[in-house]
Amino acid sequence: MEVHAKLMMNRVHVQDETDSFKDLFTTYYPFVVRQIMRIVKDQQTAEDIAQDVFLSFYHTDRSAIEHIPAWLTKSALYASYNYLRSEKRRYDRQERGAAEEERVSPSSEEMCLEKEAIDQVRDVLAQLDERERTLLVMKYSGYPYTELAKATGVEVSSVGTILSRAKSKFRKLYDLLRGEEG
Repeated sequence: MEVHAKLMMNRVHVQDETDSFKDLFTTYYPFVVRQIMRIVKDQQTAEDIAQDVFLSFYHTDRSAIEHIPAWLTKSALYASYNYLRSEKRRYDRQERGAAEEERVSPSSEEMCLEKEAIDQVRDVLAQLDERERTLLVMKYSGYPYTELAKATGVEVSSVGTILSRAKSKFRKLYDLLRGEEG
């Protein structure tokens, strides 16, 4: 019988806390929403944040709170500023992601133009003789003159002259090709 009486008393105590919370919620909810609205400027967001504040309030020992309106105001302000900070971080992440996406994926038009330019360069290189083509490709791949000389079988002192002539020939052929297509 004692256990049954204790269970009934606990139910009454929980019911009193719930009724008390409902009264406090009904009384202070509009006040808390107004406090939050001063910061976030959006009604729906303010109501969402107010619900979070009251959820925290529900799980807090209300007997330890000296002044409930002050506690709710302070909690609402903290929750509002936390929301603004998290929104700013989210916006910054989206901006970084958009910038990264722009850098990573070129448009289809850019890809088409790049492919066309590559095809033009390949066509012009195909018109050059083997030695000129080898010198140009190796030079623009970063090889030093000594490596160019070994690959083409010419003297190191002649590489600069042959390379200069190959560049001129390439430039003329490329301009001619672009002039015909453009």
